[in-house]
Formats: sequence, C-alpha cells, structure tokens
Amino acid sequence: MYDKVKFHEVLYSLGIRGWGIKKAPETEEYFLANFKCRTGTGTNDMGNPCEIMSTNPDDFGVTWSEITTKLAELEAEYDAKAYSRMRARQYPITPEFIEAYTEKEIGGDSAKWDAYVVTYNKVRSDNPK
Repeated sequence: MYDKVKFHEVLYSLGIRGWGIKKAPETEEYFLANFKCRTGTGTNDMGNPCEIMSTNPDDFGVTWSEITTKLAELEAEYDAKAYSRMRARQYPITPEFIEAYTEKEIGGDSAKWDAYVVTYNKVRSDNPK
C-alpha cells in the first residue's frame, strides 16, 4: 500500500504532526485501533516533560478517508514523474561530465565531450517528458 509514498509523507502533507503508530496502517480498523496523536505536553511521575497522547479518533485531526485520498493523490504525482526518475538514473554521472568538459576546455580534446553529449541526448530522447 505504501510502496511509492510512505505513510509519514501522507500525514506530513496533511499537516499532521506529533503522532505515533507501530507500523503503517493498511486498513481503517488497524488505523483506529493503533494510531495516537499528541494533544499536549505535561510531566511524568518523575517530573520530566512528556507528551500527552490520545487514541481518541476525534483528536486525530485526520480521518482514514482523508489519508487514503491524499495517498492516491501523492501516488498519482509520483507516477507522473516516472520519466524524470528514469532519466536521472540513466544520465552520465557528474564526474564523467567534469572530466569530459575539462579535457575539452583545458586540454583541447573533445572526444569524451562528444561521447558525453551523445549519451546525454540519447537519455533525453529515450525518456521524453
């Protein structure tokens, strides 16, 4: 369920802060039974500061429906950028660029630069926007 977008990213994008759960929920039942959110701060038995957490869904600030809707929205954005991620993995690495550019500009040898440009343009043509 959270292969493309992580649960914490969904909550963060919804503005939810100060929460806890053992694992990312896949059902509303698990969410309602295990989610908790910070409702304030206090002191523990030893006088140290601590968070006050609530397991009451009325205090969550978010519903399961809002979470699943936002997850679908974020997954659609992720999918729409697939070409960009593919391009990024296929481009020549930065040190290759630096070496090719330096040899062309300082050494006057454009062989590596020409090869770099061919590879760069191939990635762009193989992965159009």
